[in-house]
Amino acid sequence: MTTPHLALSESIAAVVEAAGAAVVRIEGRGGAPLSGTVFPDGVVVTADHALDHDGPISIGLADGSTVPAEIAGRDEAIDLAVLKPGATIPGPGIWAETDALRVGHLALSLARPGRTVRASLGILGAIGEAWTTYAGGRVDRYVQSDGATPRGFSGGPLVDLSGRFLGMNTAALVRGASITLPASTLRRAVGDILSTGRPERGFLGVSCQRVPLPDPVAASLRQPSGLLVFGVQPRSPAAEAGLLLGDVLVGLDGEPVARMGDLLGLLGARRAGTKASVRILRAGRLEEASVALGARSC
Repeated sequence: MTTPHLALSESIAAVVEAAGAAVVRIEGRGGAPLSGTVFPDGVVVTADHALDHDGPISIGLADGSTVPAEIAGRDEAIDLAVLKPGATIPGPGIWAETDALRVGHLALSLARPGRTVRASLGILGAIGEAWTTYAGGRVDRYVQSDGATPRGFSGGPLVDLSGRFLGMNTAALVRGASITLPASTLRRAVGDILSTGRPERGFLGVSCQRVPLPDPVAASLRQPSGLLVFGVQPRSPAAEAGLLLGDVLVGLDGEPVARMGDLLGLLGARRAGTKASVRILRAGRLEEASVALGARSC
């Protein structure tokens, strides 16, 4: 008689076998072993941080064959590289949204750093709202599994126990931990890369550092700090809008800017070419400036 434990074990093994067909090995690079995941539109997504961009690249498939590939584009701010295979490869699995996920759900991290698929079972230990990476990349949800993700698991998928692909794992965005880029973030980023060759992320063109605001201004704005502008790139959106050295950025489109992460996150959620309202403190006075955001390439 089949016990519930044996039935669950067989079910998990079947999911790994089926989903593993869409997990590939990235070959021909220096550095760490690297996995990839077959994505819609005939491309493969993988982690940018472990990819050698100078050498030739091949993709190792589940059947043992290899196909050449080239880099279609990168979004370093979310640690994503998109590869375009030189031949048709097996289709992707079913990619699901993460809205219904709950802390405590079981999930599988899959990888193919060698010739065979590897798997790690864990629970979803953290699920949060949208967040911004240290480089200003916008991620739709914070998803983290407690399953082990050894060397070579970056670029592989997180899969639920129905075999649906939830996102791509990466160990480069949060210190000491692996997190998952959800399917919605991948769709947006891959779409931008395939249409324009780069991520579409708003660009202002300033160099800043955090500074405390004068007490009356801090009390009025209900924020303790802003960003002192110490550099303005020539012919940048900031220069065209008249921003000057010594201005202090305190807001963008009505949202507070108290630290660099605030500014990067707000720019990351806006497309190039859109208009934005920048609030600055200049010579002790609060002023507003309209700026047409440019395109940031990474």
